[in-house]
Amino acid sequence: MKLETLEDLLISELRDLYSAENQLIKALPKMAKAASSEELKSAFQEHLEQTREQAARLEKVAKQLDITLRGKKCVAMQGLIEEGKEQMSEDMEPDVMDAALIAAAQKVEHYEMAGYGCARTWARQLGHDEAADLLQTTLDEEGETDKRLTDIAESHVNEAAGSAP
Repeated sequence: MKLETLEDLLISELRDLYSAENQLIKALPKMAKAASSEELKSAFQEHLEQTREQAARLEKVAKQLDITLRGKKCVAMQGLIEEGKEQMSEDMEPDVMDAALIAAAQKVEHYEMAGYGCARTWARQLGHDEAADLLQTTLDEEGETDKRLTDIAESHVNEAAGSAP
């Protein structure tokens, strides 16, 4: 797809985000399984459900804009997930693994926040206000997830990792 207009760029970004969310839906259960902290496991499991809702929200945006979301692979998310898989295959103390998982998850969240922020702004500029509002909802959720991960890290995971043998 040749990107000639802001509308084309928005569509491309929405497709990228949809691919990213669907890749994350497959990765989150593995991250939850690798976590030793019950709070972190729970956060990953809850974010899995939220991610499914976010993918459905993107489908709603696509319907509003009369576009299809299939056909694009988010290579950035693919790379972030691959990096996380590499870390999960390392021999780490459980608390250190939790800290690594949080870092990997926050990289994902920050990537998604950047994408949703751009898409929301472009949608609003193009007069797609309802789509922009849906994208803002997801952007808010991604920010909340990032904050929750920071809280988990700062409340106990990082300290436990720092005292690991």
